[in-house]
Amino acid sequence: MMIPKVAMIGGGSWATAVIKMLSDNLTEKEIYWWMRDADSIAHVKKYSHNPKYLSSVEIKIPKNNISNQISEIIKPADYIILNVPAAFLKETLRDVTPELFAGKKIVSAIKGIVPDENQIIGEFIHEKFKVPLSDILVISGPCHAEEVALEKLSYLTIASTNIGSAGSFAALLNTRYIKTNVSDDIFGTEYAAVLKNIYAVASGICHGVGYGDNFQAVLISNAIREIKRFVDAVHPIERDIKESAYLGDLLVTAYSQFSRNRTFGNMVGKGYTVKSAQLEMNMIAEGYYAASCMHVINKKYNVDMPISRAVYAILYERHSPQIEMKLLTEKLN
Repeated sequence: MMIPKVAMIGGGSWATAVIKMLSDNLTEKEIYWWMRDADSIAHVKKYSHNPKYLSSVEIKIPKNNISNQISEIIKPADYIILNVPAAFLKETLRDVTPELFAGKKIVSAIKGIVPDENQIIGEFIHEKFKVPLSDILVISGPCHAEEVALEKLSYLTIASTNIGSAGSFAALLNTRYIKTNVSDDIFGTEYAAVLKNIYAVASGICHGVGYGDNFQAVLISNAIREIKRFVDAVHPIERDIKESAYLGDLLVTAYSQFSRNRTFGNMVGKGYTVKSAQLEMNMIAEGYYAASCMHVINKKYNVDMPISRAVYAILYERHSPQIEMKLLTEKLN
């Protein structure tokens, strides 16, 4: 039996968390890691810790398997996990050819949309790199990297049109603190993961302008219905929107102290400009980019999405958070 080879593309907190899962999983495998920053690579090789993200996590993979030469990391791999912010994906894969991806399983751990292309990651990889949909997998939450570092029990859903492939990859992530499910809904899970970041921004904005828990509950109950309307329009299959890949991921992102999208929205609600909030966070809030992309995408589907529209108006049309949220309260139930 061949030993599976897994390549991680990305050096952030979620990439580090998935590296930990793969390392703690008892299945024999080879792990490779691409990181952009040479100084971070040198630090990991010397100290076995990521200096910038989840620095408490011990990195237990061979030093020679860590590089900033992306082709060297991709070539030996059976599975390639894409785990960089969506806004940086095109630049990261600039020198990657369709031939380099041929015959490999491409796994998206990115919860965002490729700007300019206005495509979810699976669509982008399928069209740009000619990867068959059956070779594309999606990792969905609810799961925060910080809790993985603390080994708190978490659940992941692995989606693919090929359920066998989803199950095989899921088996590589199972540990005593990670449980996995499989799904065939690659479009619904990806779009739900994108949208929940927008609603987490909305949740943060509401908190920032002074709304309490009672309104937050109404906001999120409307948000899951908004997600359902959209994913049913885009990919009308039978799905249970109450499953953890949809509702669970939304809840943890909207409420958790670790949610960078909620934190970003809270700062905007308190009066920070978008740019100043981004600078102070020093981390990517995918919901910011997603709000613009979804605004464009929804022109095609024309789904009723008042929360998403309100976030777009605040972030991109510079509407007052207080006024926009007050108007939104009249549209929810």
